[in-house]
Amino acid sequence: MNAILLRQIEALLSARAAFCVATLVDARGSIPQVVGARALFTRDGLFFGTVGGGRLESRCREIALEMLAGEAGAGTRFARFNLMKDLGMTCAGEAAVFFEVQRPDLDWDIVIFGAGHVAQKLCRFLVELDCRVTCIDVRADWLDRLPRAEALEAVQVPEFEEGVRRVRPQSMVLVMTMGHATDVPVLKAIAAAALPLPYLGVIGSKSKGQALRRELAREGLDPAFVDRIVCPVGEKVGNNTPAEIAVGIVSQLVRVRRSSGGNS
Repeated sequence: MNAILLRQIEALLSARAAFCVATLVDARGSIPQVVGARALFTRDGLFFGTVGGGRLESRCREIALEMLAGEAGAGTRFARFNLMKDLGMTCAGEAAVFFEVQRPDLDWDIVIFGAGHVAQKLCRFLVELDCRVTCIDVRADWLDRLPRAEALEAVQVPEFEEGVRRVRPQSMVLVMTMGHATDVPVLKAIAAAALPLPYLGVIGSKSKGQALRRELAREGLDPAFVDRIVCPVGEKVGNNTPAEIAVGIVSQLVRVRRSSGGNS
């Protein structure tokens, strides 16, 4: 894979854009490109490269768009074409194309505000799942206690609410900072960002949840946003130790993900 193509792929991944790589992997007879040629397709069509142009590339574009319209986060497909019989081209050869789709827009992202006792246990469970976790805190010493895992990013910020810039559309968000005074600014910043989130939870008791919603309503936040806040978080599966609270949260997150059509 050449360096220019790699840079194009890196740019698409950074932008969390869905794309499909089509690679000409085998050929017989006369074909309009060389084996190894690649094309990148996005939902807008051909993005970079070519597998030969004309009707072959047009058919590859159709397959790529069909795969990009699916619900899977990643997928592959193999297709072989007789250029004359299948595509009506004057070339008399055959071409085999391998398609690989990447859907970073469907990645399971979880953002945790606070690296305290429950978050410490929670992160250790989450890194065993097919998700990406970002844990945000103002305290370096607590972030340093988190497990070292490729799927986990620890982020230190001057103020908790500054971490909201790390929240992406469709992220699941858990707010478990040092208390009510630091939870509220995070929630207000999330509301201001107007991000579509499938889950927004705040750790605490039922009475804390009621008080939190009243305060946010008094401050003029959108009632629909306030009503979406889950507090207490997690399913009741045991006692109130950090580990068992974390188990209940994981169970709830997986259930929400499945109900929204994702894959755990």
